[in-house]
Amino acid sequence: MSIAILLFDKMTALDAVGPYEVLSRLPNSKVYFVGETKGRKTTDTKMLSFDVDYSIDDVPNPNVLLIPGGNVLEVIKSEKVLNWIRNANKTTRFTTSVCTGSIILGAAGLLKGQKATTHWATVKYLQNFGAEYVAERYVQTGQNGKIITAAGVSAGIDMGLFLAGKLSDERTAKMIQLAIEYDPQPPFNSGSAAKAEKQTVADALEYFQNRSKKEKAN
Repeated sequence: MSIAILLFDKMTALDAVGPYEVLSRLPNSKVYFVGETKGRKTTDTKMLSFDVDYSIDDVPNPNVLLIPGGNVLEVIKSEKVLNWIRNANKTTRFTTSVCTGSIILGAAGLLKGQKATTHWATVKYLQNFGAEYVAERYVQTGQNGKIITAAGVSAGIDMGLFLAGKLSDERTAKMIQLAIEYDPQPPFNSGSAAKAEKQTVADALEYFQNRSKKEKAN
């Protein structure tokens, strides 16, 4: 079973690595980290890079497609990437995204009129592509439920476990959850915009704005 995870400059590492840690443990799975081109891709923090050995041309028909998020503005301008997603989606068993990766799926035309989720701070961008935003950790939609979108960053692990259950069975998915000891018990109850205090939401928005300014300055 081939699983293609798209990597690109300014992506968020955990969006890709979280689901990878789950899906790579499925029996008979082969994960391909692919890029529009081969070579080094640097994440949004500029502190971590990945060497990509496969281009999207090398993996045209994966069984599972996973699109991470991050700063996706350049990716949604690439017709080569969007066409690869459209064509791959014709034969995938599941087409998935994490965080703002759903905006890439939206730009490819896969979410028009569909329910989907994304990072809470980027809802309007998802809606610009005709998707109906749902504030859930992950949302399954599309014909035969083949499209699964996850909310921000860490939600990719939840989505990965849900997907593992669909690709194999509940017993295997439970085993993987225990194998990676995924038992989140955060010290603070601020993991979603709905739960967080107003000041925390404001602080997060300010953080995103400041980071965006730094990226533009560089």
